[in-house]
Amino acid sequence: MSVFKRISNLFAKPEPPKKEKSMLQLSPGDICEVSLVTYQVVGKVQNRSRNAVVLTLQDGNDIAYLHIEEREVLQFALYVPIDGRLDNPEEVPTIVELDNGTFYLEEQYAGYVTVQGRAPFKQGGEQHVWQYQADDYKLLRIEWQDGRFMLYEGDKVIPGDVKVIRAT
Repeated sequence: MSVFKRISNLFAKPEPPKKEKSMLQLSPGDICEVSLVTYQVVGKVQNRSRNAVVLTLQDGNDIAYLHIEEREVLQFALYVPIDGRLDNPEEVPTIVELDNGTFYLEEQYAGYVTVQGRAPFKQGGEQHVWQYQADDYKLLRIEWQDGRFMLYEGDKVIPGDVKVIRAT
């Protein structure tokens, strides 16, 4: 190494540290922890107009879905798929009664989504979402896209229980 190269290295600024990915930026192949369970991200559905994503998480054979939305602060909800059937997206009720409670419609929206990896819907497009909450704070989420419904039941997760373990 030349003398000039050594001297220039003394005065060179160090490279800035790489910024860590936030939960909204995770993609398939990354690892995260939710409520002390470590998951691999295997899919991602992103709604850019709402600044929200739904990550498909896998822990062994178990599949869960983490809904992340940035409002004033990041809000998290962890869902598992449930069996159920609806026939028409124009006839989704405002009150849904299931075995374990009554859910009341809190929010309904539609938007264009993009899909990466393994997700309930294989391609992006317009997606309609209905989000419900029960009196005991349990959550219900209904999604409709491409003529197909998906139903999920879940709970809110506090931000301190969610962290990025490894991001690519």
